[in-house]
Amino acid sequence: MANLDHRRNTKAIRFTTADGSVLANRRLRIEQQSHEFLFGCGGFDFVDYYLCGDEEQKAFRKDRMDKWLKVFNYATLPFYLGTFEPVEGSPLTESRMLAAEYLTDRGVTVKGHPLVWHTVCADWLMDYDNDQILSKLKGRIGREVTGFKGVIDMWDVINEVVIMPVFDKYDNAVTRVCKECGQVPLVKAVFDEAKRANPDAVLLLNDFNTSPAYEELIERCLDAGVSITAIGIQSHQHQGYWGKEKLLDVLERFGRFGLPIHFTENTLTSGDYLVPPEIDDLNDFVVTAEEWPSTPAGEQRQAQQIKEMYEILFEDPNVQAVTTWDFTDGAWLNAPSGFLRLDNSEKPSYHMLHDLIHNKWYTGTEVMTNEDGIAEVTGFKGSYKAVPEGGAAPVEFEL
Repeated sequence: MANLDHRRNTKAIRFTTADGSVLANRRLRIEQQSHEFLFGCGGFDFVDYYLCGDEEQKAFRKDRMDKWLKVFNYATLPFYLGTFEPVEGSPLTESRMLAAEYLTDRGVTVKGHPLVWHTVCADWLMDYDNDQILSKLKGRIGREVTGFKGVIDMWDVINEVVIMPVFDKYDNAVTRVCKECGQVPLVKAVFDEAKRANPDAVLLLNDFNTSPAYEELIERCLDAGVSITAIGIQSHQHQGYWGKEKLLDVLERFGRFGLPIHFTENTLTSGDYLVPPEIDDLNDFVVTAEEWPSTPAGEQRQAQQIKEMYEILFEDPNVQAVTTWDFTDGAWLNAPSGFLRLDNSEKPSYHMLHDLIHNKWYTGTEVMTNEDGIAEVTGFKGSYKAVPEGGAAPVEFEL
């Protein structure tokens, strides 16, 4: 049986009304509102909603958003420089801010992804020399991290550094800078800028490479004083489920740093075939959504694999967040990788994860306060409301 003691807490809480009156000798219904653990999913539909002018499409996306909000408490929004600021000096800030505010107003934690990456990079950066490129990148970091402070306080600062200096599919500004100044100096420069812009922000180093090369990079960054708040691990599994053995190996190797671990980009498909093993870069695999359909058998397999993976990760005390990358099928690589099908209908994985988060890992109970309004509450760490018997207003608290 899984040991989840680290996910629970016990507190003696003194319950009072808004005007300070003590709720003495009262029965309270305790209802969990959200988890401290971050159960995440890509929030790209929330951005697309504000970019879409077609009312029918907006209604279709709103249906997705409503279903998203029934499960998750953590969203990743896109800040790829090439699409966020395709024209220098004209960032698409409004759509991201509207999406982020919509989510935070509903109690969702938001992360921006990524501040620096060699892929989906802005072509206009290529007009500058390397010193100017780094200056422009730092300016962009300061602008976004400062401008979104209080709405987005978590960022993937730099993405896929292990491969960055040797990336040769096409020329790009970030690889140019990384080749010249080196991996660790670049990482430190961009982390220092993000930290300066928001000293309280959660700042991630993120990579798909789970080999010892990533461990070695983390070691060098920490030795150089890089302020890494959490280690980001991508787990796109278009070529097959990692399985328990690999998961436990990754958790052990990266857990040795004593830093929180975020599984930042998780993918498990529900189609009948996988990306061939000889494909090194998943972006080289090109099919249409019609060529890679979701199937009933694949959907059952996907649900079981997601269940096992989430149970393993939730049990590990170093893991603080898990983000599934695609909420719907047909997103990245046109893969059947979502919790919803193309028509927004719900797959077994959607109902399975909803049950895990909101039933199996949910606390709902009743307590009785003493004459001082104090009651002991035990439950999964997170936010709660206590509803007094007899009609008083609910009391919010953290556990």
